[in-house]
Amino acid sequence: MTSVSLSSSDNLKVTLAITGASGAQYGLRLLECLLGAGCQVSLLVSAAAQVVLAAETDLKVPAATAAMQAFFSDLYGAESERLKVFSKQQWMAPVASGSGGGDVMVVCPCSTGSLSAIACGASNNLIERAADVHLKERRKLILVPREAPYSEIHLEHMLKLTRMGAVVIPASPGFYNRPQSVEDMVDFVVARILSQIGLPQSLVPAWGE
Repeated sequence: MTSVSLSSSDNLKVTLAITGASGAQYGLRLLECLLGAGCQVSLLVSAAAQVVLAAETDLKVPAATAAMQAFFSDLYGAESERLKVFSKQQWMAPVASGSGGGDVMVVCPCSTGSLSAIACGASNNLIERAADVHLKERRKLILVPREAPYSEIHLEHMLKLTRMGAVVIPASPGFYNRPQSVEDMVDFVVARILSQIGLPQSLVPAWGE
């Protein structure tokens, strides 16, 4: 992995949800970058995402909430006040309410099931509820779907959410920067997410630089 170089954002509260689409590496790298920038991160990991993490990485991520928080805190050297992990039914979590939610929410990767639930306002778990909070409070919501091909249903949900104010960033890395590794391709997408959040980054040079 290349080093992270981001401006400090001690007061920025980011909710990061990792769901069960392929592309767990995007979510992990984003988490690393957010913590490296000093953001306060509320992490939500779906049960399907834990299956994908086991399939796509060598990490042995524990399922229990407290153990997961300790695991990621140790992995990325994060202080306890910088990272809070919440379970899917932890309805008293700050992110479940407009009065206590964060500044930005990112669902990365975003499964098509999560996309559908968020578009319909299902709120059946904390990930869906937190996204619903960001929509109703007109706060930034960034969705990173990873699917191919997209069906009409998927496209309709993305259009619907875009019209609500959400930002859809498909996990589609570019190649004009001539990536030399999988990590470079992951960083390309993560850099776009960081720019949407408003965090300066040096993972990928801006166009023309």
